[in-house]
Amino acid sequence: MDIRFEKRDVLKNKPDENKLGFGKYMTDYMFICDWSKDLGWHDARIVPEGPIEIDPACMVLHYAQETFEGLKAYRTAEGKIQLFRPEMNAARMIRSNERLCMPAFPVEDFVEAVKALVKVEKDWVPSAADTSLYIRPYMFATESALGVHMASSYKFMILTCPVGAYYESGLDPVKIYVEDELVRAVDGGTGFTKCGGNYAGSIAGQVKAEKLGYEQVLWLDGAEKKYVEEVGSMNIMFKIDNEIWTAPAGRTVLPGVTRDSMLHILRDWGYTVHEEHLAIDDLMKAGLEGRLEEVFGTGTAAVISPVGELRYKDDVVVINNMKTGELTQKLYDTLTGIQWGKLEDKYGWTQPVE
Repeated sequence: MDIRFEKRDVLKNKPDENKLGFGKYMTDYMFICDWSKDLGWHDARIVPEGPIEIDPACMVLHYAQETFEGLKAYRTAEGKIQLFRPEMNAARMIRSNERLCMPAFPVEDFVEAVKALVKVEKDWVPSAADTSLYIRPYMFATESALGVHMASSYKFMILTCPVGAYYESGLDPVKIYVEDELVRAVDGGTGFTKCGGNYAGSIAGQVKAEKLGYEQVLWLDGAEKKYVEEVGSMNIMFKIDNEIWTAPAGRTVLPGVTRDSMLHILRDWGYTVHEEHLAIDDLMKAGLEGRLEEVFGTGTAAVISPVGELRYKDDVVVINNMKTGELTQKLYDTLTGIQWGKLEDKYGWTQPVE
């Protein structure tokens, strides 16, 4: 791609790396590329981060034709910057776009755009422990028209922001409420995509859970409300009788990059992994019988999040005495070790930004 660069007159003040939170501080620049029916992708540019102008009839505001991704850039102890499996995010976005009838942004261009923006923003990549530069690629319909159809124009954009832990509690176990009335996704729908509508529809469950004293929601399948699927912002895995269970991805469950990475590592360590439907009744039974040894969510934002309590209807199960499990900690240390360059990357997952 030919990416033009528009320099900012005054750079922003950088925040305290030890008080970043998550998603609060946007960096100096953003990437934009336009698509039109006549020209295809064109005018790739890195410009000062700030408001964009859209027409009130812009189709994304009315019909939610939008997709997004999330990945990170990491600074190693030697000061180098690297990405983690960006090509997987690019490929997943293409699948999301296909389901929503949006144009594909090629994998190689996606990775090139991410690297170009991160290179410009290299001074924003934090070096404090457990911090990184979060990268948010997204695409939306920009045609100004009222009517449900594939739009004639789109924007692909990338924002970046330095971040700390996704949860304020860090790696402390969270409490999860199992939602048995609302559903997140149905077979044949958009559950496997990363589109804003999936997350908007999950907020009601999140609000309900928080009122009951729980941090997150575990969603059940949309057909029978019988099988566990995923948490609002993460995939989820269960260690039962020293074997790993997680819902199959690809139809109603998001195929997470961190999920895939964890499964690779777990199989390398000799664990039996079941990518199968697990009934909530069987899960709770295992918990009440003491066979549910560890539960953890996986995702780019949180990396891994141990679960210390599950509530389903009137049953409550406490996992591992509300402590982070040995396997959960080992997985976190291993994956973050690869991401931050502390451990050998024998899988070839990291890519340098040079």
